[in-house]
Amino acid sequence: MPMTHTEQRRRGVLWTPEHRLTTAGLLLVITLLAFESMGVATAMPTMVADLDGGELYSWPFTAFLVASVAATVLSGRVCDRRGPTPSLLVAPWIFLAGLVAAGAAPTMEVLLVGRALQGFGTGALMVATSLLIALTYDDRERPVIYAANAAAWVLPAIVGPSIAGLVTETVGWRWVFLGLVPLMLLGIGLLVPVVRGLPAHVPDPAARRAGIPSAVAVAIAVAALTWAAQHPSPVALGYGAVALVVMAVSLRRLLPHGTLRARPGLPTVVAGRALLGGAFAGMEAYLPLTMSQVHGYNAALAGLPLTVGALSWSAASAVQGRHPEWGRAALLRAGFVLVAVGLALFALVAWGGAPAWAAFAASAFGGAGMGIGLPSLSVLLLRLSPVAERGFNTSATQLGDWISSALTIGAGGVLLGVAGGASDPATGVTVLAVALVAVAVLGAVLSGRGLKVEGVEPSLP
Repeated sequence: MPMTHTEQRRRGVLWTPEHRLTTAGLLLVITLLAFESMGVATAMPTMVADLDGGELYSWPFTAFLVASVAATVLSGRVCDRRGPTPSLLVAPWIFLAGLVAAGAAPTMEVLLVGRALQGFGTGALMVATSLLIALTYDDRERPVIYAANAAAWVLPAIVGPSIAGLVTETVGWRWVFLGLVPLMLLGIGLLVPVVRGLPAHVPDPAARRAGIPSAVAVAIAVAALTWAAQHPSPVALGYGAVALVVMAVSLRRLLPHGTLRARPGLPTVVAGRALLGGAFAGMEAYLPLTMSQVHGYNAALAGLPLTVGALSWSAASAVQGRHPEWGRAALLRAGFVLVAVGLALFALVAWGGAPAWAAFAASAFGGAGMGIGLPSLSVLLLRLSPVAERGFNTSATQLGDWISSALTIGAGGVLLGVAGGASDPATGVTVLAVALVAVAVLGAVLSGRGLKVEGVEPSLP
């Protein structure tokens, strides 16, 4: 039976002559970012010990996050003024410089500089690639490329930690960074002809722009909150509270109006990204600890539920990519419900009231929710964003995701500090998981109420 026109179009989205170079460049760069993300955590104990930086163990992660926050806002501003071309051409080189600096670092301080450069490059690239997708793929095609992006994370999620561990043990941790340099150069080579073929960008002088001082204030506030969460004390409580106020004030200038109140339409989409990302990040961060300390899994097996979650994420994303006609608002609500179910199972596993295998189900439900929820959010964001403000709104969603994830993980650290510590995490992680169930349920309610607006589900040909 011959394929219908819709089936032919769907199969040809990624590798048609007009798309294949863009698809190859995007997927290679995203895969490299994923490998770096998955590998660093594995090699971190060795590199920190080698550089005698034990007291700064968490700061390679924090430096990456803080730089990403600042770069996300800056890249959104640049993209709205000049299109994604500058970020797509410059950000990979910044990330590449970070790989070289970290790989050659003689001291912990240089390693932190390298990680900050990697974070800056990653933050700028995440916004610019979203704008590249908006310019290259139409509304029906975008769910397909988002599914491919999710698939690009699967291989790094499965083999990245193992490869990083093998590289660290055989040729040294430095090659976890340096080994990616040739592939990043290849990715840059693929992107250059793509950006040269983009249409000329015409900025709108009246469009909203993010303020750089506000971005810097948010980045500093994130660092202060992270430090306060990791080093609880009366003094930390004081400057942590100040940082929280600074963050709230600054975010009002960096997010679409009404985001903090989840007003219907675009603000609900941006708030939904923060709620969904933050809820899942809490489970992802503390599930391995739960498996090792509550259920006695060794280090090699404790992370297996996360692999299941990555596979589930990719599978669910592939399913939504095959059905671009499905309602995105309904898919988003379903994503929140699936994440809530996963978190409820996680709470039982953390408490010890469920067998350890339930952690795999928890991760599978959560991953499936992310797999259909995040692409739906991305599609809705582009549908509801004026073209001249796509950079601002894309950076706002990334910003909300990173900050909510940092706050969630920090809250988990605080709960561990007051309820048993990392050696006995059952109480603290259970309380966190229950709270995150409430966050996911809130997201489902807000998305149901806030996305019943004209233009969210257009009639697609």
